[in-house]
Amino acid sequence: MQFEGKVWKYGDNVDTDVIIPARYLVTSDPQTLAQHCMEDIDETFAKQVQEGDIIVGGRNFGCGSSREHAPISIKAAGVSCVIAESFARIFFRNAINIGLPILESPEAAREAQKGDVLRVDLLAGTIANQRTGKTYQAVPYPPFVLEIIKAGGLVEYARRQIGAADTIESINSISN
Repeated sequence: MQFEGKVWKYGDNVDTDVIIPARYLVTSDPQTLAQHCMEDIDETFAKQVQEGDIIVGGRNFGCGSSREHAPISIKAAGVSCVIAESFARIFFRNAINIGLPILESPEAAREAQKGDVLRVDLLAGTIANQRTGKTYQAVPYPPFVLEIIKAGGLVEYARRQIGAADTIESINSISN
């Protein structure tokens, strides 16, 4: 899985209340959430983000409450990937669970600038900055996590696994 997109750069401790302000938690509609994504830290983001763009953050990205609304709003806004120096653990888990790729790469996060174009290869765990020509290494995902992301999240991944198991069971019952 590869992505290429323009960087939206933010600092340390970007919390879930900044990613999607609490006043919008009355809905769980992804498109409605996307319209308000990042508005308390960057009022231009939701209006200008393009499909495939990449958010780059500093340390502890996604800290704060454990709401899934935060990664859902980012994904629904069209962001292909989030790269940060580090992530709050619950945000990391929620992002994978909804199929939003995120990578920890302190050097890539520190050196990227707003407007840079990054090329991300999830399989290899590489991040290439097209402006600087530098390539950074992040920890690549284990195969099962890549499968969750490819499926669009944990729920769809589980559905596929159950469906595959049902199909195998059906085939085995016909064979017997």
